[in-house]
Amino acid sequence: MRSIFRVDGAHVAVSPDAAGPWDASMQHGSAPSALVVWAAERIATASPMRVARVTVDLIRPVPLRDLSIETEVLREGRKIQLCAVRLCVGDVVVVVATVLKVRQQDVLLPDDIADLPVELPGPEASRPEPADVSTSPFVKCMSLRAAHGRFGARGPGAIWYRLDRPLVEGHVVPQAMRAVVAADFCNGTGVALDFNTHTFLNADLTVNMAREPVGEWVLLDAVSWIGPEGAGLAMARLGDIKGYFGRVTQSLVIESR
Repeated sequence: MRSIFRVDGAHVAVSPDAAGPWDASMQHGSAPSALVVWAAERIATASPMRVARVTVDLIRPVPLRDLSIETEVLREGRKIQLCAVRLCVGDVVVVVATVLKVRQQDVLLPDDIADLPVELPGPEASRPEPADVSTSPFVKCMSLRAAHGRFGARGPGAIWYRLDRPLVEGHVVPQAMRAVVAADFCNGTGVALDFNTHTFLNADLTVNMAREPVGEWVLLDAVSWIGPEGAGLAMARLGDIKGYFGRVTQSLVIESR
């Protein structure tokens, strides 16, 4: 099965399947956001660390063209590593991101500390959403199961997402990447406006995780708020078969069609 990206050093070849719903010549936000995490996880650390927070600023729409990756360690410590990742098309920066990693260590916790349970139907008990719910090729690389609401329909929604396609050729998909891929669907999961009358693309993405997800399915339990002057906010709780493990926020740009 064809991967979304093929990486050779700092050079990235991009598959047409990375395309999103807003413009057929531009990538779905999940694709470059996941690539940011892949690049950050490959930066060496002095001790084992995991991704705790990802912030992606989509400086420009990311075209379906070859990319280059630039990485930088902004802060190196015993307990954390803060990385910067930039994706470029030629000399033009299209994505700027920061990734915070936290040292992995065993911590003695009180007995009452546990994941908040997900009290919604699991992926196997939820309604399958067909791949034709979107014109986006990238969406067709996913399986969707609706626990509450429908994908793209107005109102709060809770949808399970599973990535069915390799992201980077020759590499397994890390769990943090699975979370970020699902997270960028936040504005299509908890929808406040009709897609036929308005666009509500996200200009950024922030994902915070108390732990990495377990398994292939990631839940977005989402809602959107819309302001009166062209801005909005999409937000969600991230969950899996064990419970909720993170949160997502997106700043939305609202326009009438």
